[in-house]
Amino acid sequence: MEMNIVAKAKEIRRSIIEMAHVSKGPHVGSALSCADILAVLYFEIMKIEPWEQRDLFILSKAHASMALYAALAAKRIMDKNDLSGYYQNGGKLPGHLDKLTAKGVEVSAGALGHGFNIGLGLALGLKKQKNSRQVFVLIGDGESQEGSIWEGALFAPRLALNNLTVIMDYNNLQGYGVTNDICAFEPIGAKWASFGWEVQEIDGHDYQALKTALQKSSEKPRMIIAKTVKGRGVTFMENKLEWHYYIVTDELCEKALEELS
Repeated sequence: MEMNIVAKAKEIRRSIIEMAHVSKGPHVGSALSCADILAVLYFEIMKIEPWEQRDLFILSKAHASMALYAALAAKRIMDKNDLSGYYQNGGKLPGHLDKLTAKGVEVSAGALGHGFNIGLGLALGLKKQKNSRQVFVLIGDGESQEGSIWEGALFAPRLALNNLTVIMDYNNLQGYGVTNDICAFEPIGAKWASFGWEVQEIDGHDYQALKTALQKSSEKPRMIIAKTVKGRGVTFMENKLEWHYYIVTDELCEKALEELS
């Protein structure tokens, strides 16, 4: 399993670097930090076929859209050629997610905190239909400062949404600084548990830990706090605040792709 996931995660990361280079757009560090999570979800966990009965994935931290596009292309849900049109005039893929642009983009998102609650609503709808499909939502640690996140956090256990799994991409960096310095939220696991969630904290780059956590069942909605590194996979980007917004130049693209070869 792990060798295949390693290869898929590298493929996702290479596509992220290439999209960031062509677009001269931001958020490459945010996309790289969750690449391993998406690789495990799409290649080990989620049911994809038949398409009408697929599990649903929502990227609530939608500024990291490059990661989702790259994963969909790696899974052959999206045409890989479409990636070259990311964040480009005449291209198909916007910087923030629009569900009308590509197969596999389940919701339009961008305003932080919205995707999480859309996922909650989808999980509720499926549960009322007695449908066994699962809903997976990826949120950012900075995103969890949004009040709407905590409204949903209160409500999901009341609805017994055991078909909802939320993963927090906890890289401890957001646009303007260290997440816990800007708005401290520790002990984050204890907070979610106190709201009635099944909580697990793991290394978000450990493929086996991710697979084990994501396969676990519960009678409660589940929160997986995945400790990650912003810019993971490209050493000169790792844990560097500037890679929330810096652009990938020709020289840096070559350097990053060589590292990911």
